[in-house]
Amino acid sequence: MKGMGMNHDFSERRVVVTGAAGGLGAATVRAFLSEGARVTAIDVNDFDPIALFGDRGSAVDAVTADVSDERAVELAVAESGRHGPVTDLVNIAGIGSTTSAIDTPVDVWDRVLSVNARGTFLMSKHVLPMMIERGAGSIVNVASIAGLVGLKERVAYAASKGAIIAMTRAMAADHGADGVRVNCVCPGTIDTPWLGRIVDKGSEWLDAVVARQIIGRLGTADEIAQAVLFLASDRAAFATGSVVTVDGGLTAL
Repeated sequence: MKGMGMNHDFSERRVVVTGAAGGLGAATVRAFLSEGARVTAIDVNDFDPIALFGDRGSAVDAVTADVSDERAVELAVAESGRHGPVTDLVNIAGIGSTTSAIDTPVDVWDRVLSVNARGTFLMSKHVLPMMIERGAGSIVNVASIAGLVGLKERVAYAASKGAIIAMTRAMAADHGADGVRVNCVCPGTIDTPWLGRIVDKGSEWLDAVVARQIIGRLGTADEIAQAVLFLASDRAAFATGSVVTVDGGLTAL
């Protein structure tokens, strides 16, 4: 965003991003790197930060961890603090599901809630003490418009994202006096690899998905990353407990 004449000044910030090797996660890491932040990039899969982020990858500490595993989270957070206390946390790690309540196996329900909701909780639980000790910090959770409106065949996913929205507000209320802001971004339909994996439903299905945005197109990972960057920045200093939709107008109808 510096190239757009905006300076968020993250040069002294230590940012943790989960789900960092995915489409939205990687875009978010790049956005923070472009502002000078040092980033701990956490993902369940191994990845090479130089291969993924180019020369700027030298400012990335890659950590492999399953965010639903508390011990793995504890170790990842400890690694994140090697270069100084964590100042910003972005919870993106998540998995999807495309079934109704009747068709959702219990193990799928449990895994979706475990990664999406429990993972957000565990990362926040173990990063918050560093922020509270500093008297400052920002957490940005990535939920979904599926947590705000009804979408067909998304029951487990919607439940997990609704939990993240409620958690955001509760943590904002709990830790405002500690100097910690907690906000949430709810993306609409974003052109990411995850969407590509379910496009086999056919071109008519994809056309219908595109058409439900007022803007008439899918969102991009970079557009969501910029919303995350803004909420983490000091320009959003008066925002906490906020739930920001970035959905091309889908929920405005």
